[in-house]
Amino acid sequence: MIICGIKLTHDGAVAVIEDGRLRFSIEAEKIANGARYSALGNLRRVLDILALEGMSPADVDQFVIDGWYTTGASGNHAITLRNGDMPVELAVAPYLESSDGEDPLKRHHFDGDGFNSRLGYASYNHVTNHLLGAYCSSPCAARGEDALALVWDGGIEPRLYHVRAATREVTLVSVLLPITGNSFANFSAQFGPYAADLSGLTKDEVLRHRLSIAGKAMAYAALGKTEPDAFSLFDELIADFPSAQMENARIMGAKVASNRDELMPGMSDADIIATFQDYLGARLLDRLAAVVQRRFPDQRPNLVLGGGCALNIKWNTLMRASGLFGSVFAPPFPNDAGAAIGTAVCESFHRGNLALEWDVYSGPSLVAGPVPDGWQARPCDEVQLAQLLHREGKPVVVLSGRAELGPRALGNRSILAPTTDPGMKARLNAIKNRADYRPVAPICLEARAPEVFTPGTPDPYMLFEHRMRPGWAERVPAVVHLDGTARLQTIDEHSRSATARILAAYEEISGVPVLCNTSANFEGRGFFPDVTSAARWGGTRHIWSEGVLYTSSVAK
Repeated sequence: MIICGIKLTHDGAVAVIEDGRLRFSIEAEKIANGARYSALGNLRRVLDILALEGMSPADVDQFVIDGWYTTGASGNHAITLRNGDMPVELAVAPYLESSDGEDPLKRHHFDGDGFNSRLGYASYNHVTNHLLGAYCSSPCAARGEDALALVWDGGIEPRLYHVRAATREVTLVSVLLPITGNSFANFSAQFGPYAADLSGLTKDEVLRHRLSIAGKAMAYAALGKTEPDAFSLFDELIADFPSAQMENARIMGAKVASNRDELMPGMSDADIIATFQDYLGARLLDRLAAVVQRRFPDQRPNLVLGGGCALNIKWNTLMRASGLFGSVFAPPFPNDAGAAIGTAVCESFHRGNLALEWDVYSGPSLVAGPVPDGWQARPCDEVQLAQLLHREGKPVVVLSGRAELGPRALGNRSILAPTTDPGMKARLNAIKNRADYRPVAPICLEARAPEVFTPGTPDPYMLFEHRMRPGWAERVPAVVHLDGTARLQTIDEHSRSATARILAAYEEISGVPVLCNTSANFEGRGFFPDVTSAARWGGTRHIWSEGVLYTSSVAK
C-alpha cells in the first residue's frame, strides 16, 4: 500500500509511506534553494517531486491532503492554488475537529484529485496530522503503548489527546489554555528587533517574517530576565479576551508596548519576551499537571508533542523534567514541516498501522553536479576531514546522503566547526548573517554526552535544553548560550550520517566529543541541495561531500 501525503500551503511538502514505512518526505524549501516556509503553490510540483524519487501518480494507491482553515467559493474548507496554468480549488478537511464530540480521526473523502480522478483523495484535520505524526513516529507507538498527545500549533489552543494503542482510538482529553500556538511569536513581534514595519512587504513575505519570529525570540529571550511577578498581569490581560483568537497576543503585546512604563516598569524588551515565554511554559505545565493528576491518578503516562510549539526547547524541557510522564517525545518535524508525513500517517493509521517505520535522513537526495569554478576537489574521508577541522580550526560545510527531516540541521546538511574557539559563535553568526545573540548548537557523541552536559540524555533531534557540566563551558565556549544553556543534538557513533564518523574521529584526535553544528543554507532558504549552491554562497573555504573535499582558491 503506497500512500502519498501532501501539504499544499506554507511548509509545503510531499511524503510517501509504503506499507507503514516512510520512503521519503521532501519539503518545497529543500528543493533548489527554495525560500523558507514555501508553499507547493502548484499541483504539478507534486508530480515533479514524485518524479525525483522515480515515481508517478499511477504508483500511488491513495493521495491524502492536509486539512486547512481557508474556505472556497462554496463556503466549505478548501485550498485555492494552480494546476499547471489553471486555477483549482481543492476541498479539504477542516483545521481541527468540531466541538460537538466529532471523532478526531474522521476521514474526509473527495472525488477527483488532479492526478487520478478514479481514486479520489482523502483528507484529515490539520490537528490530526500533528497528533498522529507525533504519536506514530514515537518509541511508545513502536512498543504498542498508549500515550497522551499534546498538540499546540499556530491557530490551535493546546489540546491534549489520549491515544489507545490496542484499539487505535483517539479522544480529546482537554483544551488546556485559551491561547493559540502563535501567541509567543505574535506577542514578541511588538518588541525588540521584531517590531518591524511590514507595510511594504508582500503577503508571502509577511507570513515568512511571522513564521520566523518564534525561534529567534526564543534565543533573544536569553538576553533578558524573567519577572514572575508579571505573570498575574498576563493572566488578567488574557482573561479580558472573550475567546481564544489568533490575534489576541498581538493586541496584548501592542497594549503592553504602548503602556510599558505603567504595566512593566523598568523591563527591557528582552525581559518582557523572556517573561512571556516563561509565563506560557509555566501556565501550560500547571494546567497539564492538573489534568493528568485528575484523569490519570497514580500513573506516569507517555507524552508525545506535536505542532509548532514543540520546537520550543524551554517548554519541552519543563514537561520532561516535571516527573509527570514516563517518557516525553517530540519528532524532529513537529511543526508544519512534518505535515505531509502526518497527513500520510493518518491514512496509514486508518488502515491499521500503529507505528511508522522511519529514519530522520529521509529528505531529498543530494543533486550531483560538476566541480564549481574556482574550487579544487580531492578525495577526503571522514578521518581526514576531522584532522582538517582540528588542524585549521575553521568551519566546513558538510553535505552527505539524504537531507534530514524537519527544520533543523542534524548532520547531513550542516556547517561543522570546532567548539574550542571562543570566537567561533560570532564567526558562524557572521557568515550566516545572523544576529550575534543567536546560539550555535552543539553536536555531541551520545555516549559521552552525560559527561559534558546535564542531563545529557539522548536528544537526537535538538529539541530539549541542557546545561554544561563543571569545566566544560570553558573547554567548548562556542556552544554555550547567553543563559548558560545549550540546544544539544546527540548522535550515535553508529548513525548512518557521515557526521557521526567525523565526530568520532575528531574526538579521537582532540579529546573533545563536541562540534558546532548549524544549518548549511542561504539566509532565508532551505538547506543547500548541492555542492554548487554551497560554493556560490562561499561562506567557508572548504565543502565536504560524499568523500570529496572541495577547497576554494580564495582564503577565508
